[in-house]
Amino acid sequence: MKAIRTAIETDIVRYEPDKGLEDGFELFSDVVTDGWIVTDSLVKLERPNGDIVCPYILHRRGRTFIGVGDYIITDEDGTRQVCGEDKIHKRYEFTE
Repeated sequence: MKAIRTAIETDIVRYEPDKGLEDGFELFSDVVTDGWIVTDSLVKLERPNGDIVCPYILHRRGRTFIGVGDYIITDEDGTRQVCGEDKIHKRYEFTE
C-alpha cells in the first residue's frame, strides 16, 4: 500500500540550548556506555559541576537525542520530534 502523508501544520525551531526545547538531559558518559547510537554529532552541554549532558526529546518510541543543527518539530496535536538539518527542507515546505 502506498500513501502520501496528510498535511498538518507544524512549528519548527532550530534547537538552541537554554530555550527549554528539550524534554530532558542524559549524562554523555551514560549515552556512550548505555546507548546504541553514534555520538559524534550530538549536542553536548557542560554543566557548572563539569558534567557533560546531551539533550533529548521524549516521544512514543522513547528518546531521541538532539544533534548539532537539528530542528525540533511540534505538530498541531503536540507531538514532538527531531529532524536533522540535512532532511528538514526535503520534508517540509516553509510558509513563513
